[in-house]
Amino acid sequence: MTDTPPVWRRAEIESPCVQVCVVHPETRLCIGCSRSIDEIGAWSSMAPEVRQAIMAELPTREPQPKGRRGGRTGRQAPQL
Repeated sequence: MTDTPPVWRRAEIESPCVQVCVVHPETRLCIGCSRSIDEIGAWSSMAPEVRQAIMAELPTREPQPKGRRGGRTGRQAPQL
């Protein structure tokens, strides 16, 4: 619909959000999009250039540490 009045038109802000919003307790990065809490909170007020720079950096971030935290084996008492 191209006859939408200008007051109702808006340009959506580009975002890397994939709607898996879980912040890892160690890295403090979102597991879904790899942004920090501060970046997520300020995203809508950032300049487009700043958002683009962050989005270019996201593929290099590790939102979760590699490897397992121990699971059942890590919770068991060591055998002496």
